[in-house]
Amino acid sequence: MKIFQYITLGAFCGLGMVACSDNMESEHYYTFTGEMMSDYITSRPQYSDFATIVRRANMMDLLSTYGHYTCFLPSNEAFDVYLQGRGKSSIDDLTDADCDTIARTHLVSNMYSTIEMMDGTLHTANMNRRYIQVEHGFDTDSNSIVILNRSAQIYFALQDDSVENGIVQPIDMVLESSNSSIADVMKENPKISYFYQALEATGLKDSLMKIKDENYNNKDYEPYYYKSDFWNEIATVPDTKNYGFTLFVTPDSILREKYNIGVNGEANVLKDLYDLACELYDPVYPDDVNAEYHAFDLKYLTDRRNPLNRFVAYCIMTRLSSWSGLTPREMNQGKAQGAIGIKTNLMNPNDWYETLLPHTMVRIDQLTMDNYLGQGTKNEKYVNRRYDDKYQIEGAHIHQTVEREYNQDAPNGYYFYVDDVVAFTQDVQDKVQNCRIRMDFSTVFPEIMTNDIRLNGDPTQDDDSNVADPTFKFGRNYYFPEGYLDGVTSKGNCAFVYRRPHWNFWSYEGDEFNLFGDYDFTFRLPPVPFSGEWQVRLGFCALATRGVAQIYFDNIPQGIPLDMRRFLDSDYFMGSEFSLSYPSLSDEAKLEDQKALKNKGVYRGPYGGYHTDGNVINEFVNNQRTYRLVLCQTNIDNTRDHYLRIRCTTKGKQGNNNEFMMDYLELVPKSVYGVSNTGEMEDDL
Repeated sequence: MKIFQYITLGAFCGLGMVACSDNMESEHYYTFTGEMMSDYITSRPQYSDFATIVRRANMMDLLSTYGHYTCFLPSNEAFDVYLQGRGKSSIDDLTDADCDTIARTHLVSNMYSTIEMMDGTLHTANMNRRYIQVEHGFDTDSNSIVILNRSAQIYFALQDDSVENGIVQPIDMVLESSNSSIADVMKENPKISYFYQALEATGLKDSLMKIKDENYNNKDYEPYYYKSDFWNEIATVPDTKNYGFTLFVTPDSILREKYNIGVNGEANVLKDLYDLACELYDPVYPDDVNAEYHAFDLKYLTDRRNPLNRFVAYCIMTRLSSWSGLTPREMNQGKAQGAIGIKTNLMNPNDWYETLLPHTMVRIDQLTMDNYLGQGTKNEKYVNRRYDDKYQIEGAHIHQTVEREYNQDAPNGYYFYVDDVVAFTQDVQDKVQNCRIRMDFSTVFPEIMTNDIRLNGDPTQDDDSNVADPTFKFGRNYYFPEGYLDGVTSKGNCAFVYRRPHWNFWSYEGDEFNLFGDYDFTFRLPPVPFSGEWQVRLGFCALATRGVAQIYFDNIPQGIPLDMRRFLDSDYFMGSEFSLSYPSLSDEAKLEDQKALKNKGVYRGPYGGYHTDGNVINEFVNNQRTYRLVLCQTNIDNTRDHYLRIRCTTKGKQGNNNEFMMDYLELVPKSVYGVSNTGEMEDDL
């Protein structure tokens, strides 16, 4: 085994190549004549232990047939070290369950060459549903190497060995991961003991124990065939229904240094944290200050309205995400550089996620713009940051990894160090989040990320549009049974489909959701940071094959039915006045353009969004089909849930079975959309 140095290199830009199911029916496999991954493993005696592991896991047939996989392949020497550390003499001492876990830990349903592995984590989880951490360094021969899970090295001389159905990456150690819950993993790290004490005292630890819905069985559902535009496609239900959480944890050292937590003794830690929580949350929830449950008393700390409970709950996202998955997937191919479908020189890629603190979200930004960096670091990620001409709030920096001696992931979660407390303060409420909130629909539903569905596959590759491909060669499309997505209900003959990303599709970040059938579909809207007047907008691409639907906010109909067949250059909107060269217009002309569209309840697509064929960048703002429509403008109470209902109003099967597209959602406060009433205009990003 080579000794190597952990010397960090610049991030290698990456692109996960292809994805496919690991439980496809045998009749859907392709047959190849070259060396398959199974041949590679079984024909080389130095990997005989792993070959035995794969056979006992009943996965060798999978690796001998169709697929696009990466195998991180440990040698027999690596298994000797692994077994010795567990007091076992041979792999015969492992159970079949052990073999299944080991095999799945080393296999990923995407192809990754070393140049495509960026610092952070692989975008696709392994077949054990865990994200493999990636670092870069040098070996003792000064070769640049890839390091996995902060321990295993991909051998430089053996890396990127291609086979017919994937890439083999020989490694010098067996990859391991904990099977404990994320709460138990955190308990083992003494550097975050203060946060863990609060997690236990508030009872929120119990909320982090769920791992999997054992009653869900994907075998109960048939594939769904559909047509979107001219593409014939197939969708399947997700393989599993897992639960997950992501935590932003402030280490003890920072809590002591910045907030004096624990300086008067370890026995006072909880009281110190409670006092800090009161300082942060009493201005946001003033009506609770004199309530009985507000007190520092162990019997009240479990009340969800207690300040310390709120403090902990807001640090927990209700989904599982790796570091790489916190913001949109990155690409490095042709003109596509950085977050998929986002002009990163014009805006920082960001996403919004709900937390365990009811009716709140966190904002996650990746810094890509050269201006407005402040004290931030380019390409790093931050929680609740807003640094622009109006506000200069730095936010909390998210660290990719923790110390090597501690785990930071579990089957149901991931935690990250942050360099400051993460809290829903008055500044966060009134300044950081007082902005246009744009959410790709894949981030609205936590299950999409937790179950490794979001942005799966190879966005640069299209399937044959004429035939629905059951092999999922370049990625999978999904549909969701009733009850799978929290906060979602449907009536009638309804199919809710997630279409995997394609960089050339007129879709924000390349992916989209479609409704088909005689649908009556309702979902819970993400929360807004404060009560007041808001616009709810839908971003989509108009097509002649779309349908017509009535929109309801909290079951109250909003305006006339939405017709997705209307383009911005139609007589219904702007007709011949619609310009296809918006960026070249004068500021005065842009203002008039925006006013004319706003009077019709629509906005152009964002200038910061685009689609591409790899050579040409096509901004949404110049496309008469990609626009944003105001679904409603209403007062929203941020202390309760609100719902959006979409009901098909077309008789029969208009276009492609009444297809209704849900690409991205915008929640826009009056402070943003109201500026044009004073002669200014909303920014076009």
